[in-house]
Amino acid sequence: MRIPLWKRCLSYLTEVHLESHSTEINPALHLVLVKGRLQLCTDKSIYSFEDQYDNFYQAFEKMQGHGWPYKSVLILGFGLGSIPKMLEHNFNLSLAYTAVEIDDVIIELVSDYVLPGLLSPVTLINADAFSFVMTDEATYDLICIDVFLDDVIPDQFKDTNFLEAVKARLAPHGCVLYNMLGDYEADQVKAKGFNRDVFSTVFPDAALLHTGTNFILVSDGQMISDSSDSES
Repeated sequence: MRIPLWKRCLSYLTEVHLESHSTEINPALHLVLVKGRLQLCTDKSIYSFEDQYDNFYQAFEKMQGHGWPYKSVLILGFGLGSIPKMLEHNFNLSLAYTAVEIDDVIIELVSDYVLPGLLSPVTLINADAFSFVMTDEATYDLICIDVFLDDVIPDQFKDTNFLEAVKARLAPHGCVLYNMLGDYEADQVKAKGFNRDVFSTVFPDAALLHTGTNFILVSDGQMISDSSDSES
């Protein structure tokens, strides 16, 4: 969907509202323009923000410094497609994406606003990410997990069984990126505890990347090594 130039210009001065929806999955879902970029958010959380989605942007920036061996990408919790948009537009990478999103309204929004502007192939699947991983048989070079409902990660995604299923979907020498909150001290304690007690038991070479407001758990810590921001 084409956004008028005047709205993009105005968004550098003030947030411009485009659409709001109430869905079974997300009772308050807002699509706005901020500094020329599409932002998808709830009342408590930002789901997508193009190249301003700093948590994944910082991870990709560090990983690119180690080379980029990945071709196929699975995204669990697609939102408005920040991941393929930044990898294509900011990192000049042409990859093949399988994208899983549970909210059919978000599917409609990303199909209207984002997918027409991408050259990379995206297979968009309207499904629960947990069920998808448990039944899928394909493998992927890079798996990005961004499975928030508002500001909460449902418990089933923090279980060893889920992570083992994710590992089974990972190609040899592939990598998993798992997004968690890290803004407040309580969030940081939870993320570090989850990395130590659960994530690292499935991915022994894991590391934490603190991006300021979030943590990205990285299954292959070498991909973000030599960084003062990474923690084991």
